[in-house]
Amino acid sequence: MQLNTQTWGEGDRLALLVHGIMADHRTWRRVGPALADRGYRVLAVDLRGHGASGRGEYSPALYADDLVETLPAGAELAVGHSLGGLTLSLAVDRLKPARAVFSDPAWHLASSVEGFGPEMFAQFKSAGKEQVRAMNPRWEEVDVDIELATLALWDEATALGLAPLFGQDLLPAAPVVPSLVQLADPSLLISPERAALLRERGFEVRSVAGAGHTIHRDDFDGFMASLEGWI
Repeated sequence: MQLNTQTWGEGDRLALLVHGIMADHRTWRRVGPALADRGYRVLAVDLRGHGASGRGEYSPALYADDLVETLPAGAELAVGHSLGGLTLSLAVDRLKPARAVFSDPAWHLASSVEGFGPEMFAQFKSAGKEQVRAMNPRWEEVDVDIELATLALWDEATALGLAPLFGQDLLPAAPVVPSLVQLADPSLLISPERAALLRERGFEVRSVAGAGHTIHRDDFDGFMASLEGWI
């Protein structure tokens, strides 16, 4: 499936941005321009079931195939957040960016946490402004409004498509390209033990102190600082 894309900048270097579940390219409203200011042409997608992209069947494999169909190979940088991180990891061998950043990637969805499951994600479709604000107290008001707008377009069936992944360990065996794993503090998806295992497997791992899961919205400056040496 060809995905809807948003572009920032006209630089000689190419950066790719892949959002997480429930979001779309608007989640990168500060990251895209910041990378453009550093000389990148930035392409951000709307995954299938999100934003202005098409609907259909939903699985990480299909998301990854869509990235490969939509985006050029050989970018200087590719960044994936949460589900976008999982999706990027499944496409990185075909996209072949020079460097990859996996921002709090969904490589382990714990089925043991009470109430945590695909049905819970689907319920966020009807979240109101106060709920979004309460869950994300560090977000700027514009990000709360963007979240509501993206939820309105989001197909909540994408959440149900994640059901087979719950309880699975999806950590890559090794980085395909030089790779940074950027973690929230604490990360609910990558435990300290899994972070240590990723280091053993050849990933660089950095945490952004005090940041929640959507690091680039919780602490934009911390997000950008943690990418130094990678962008």
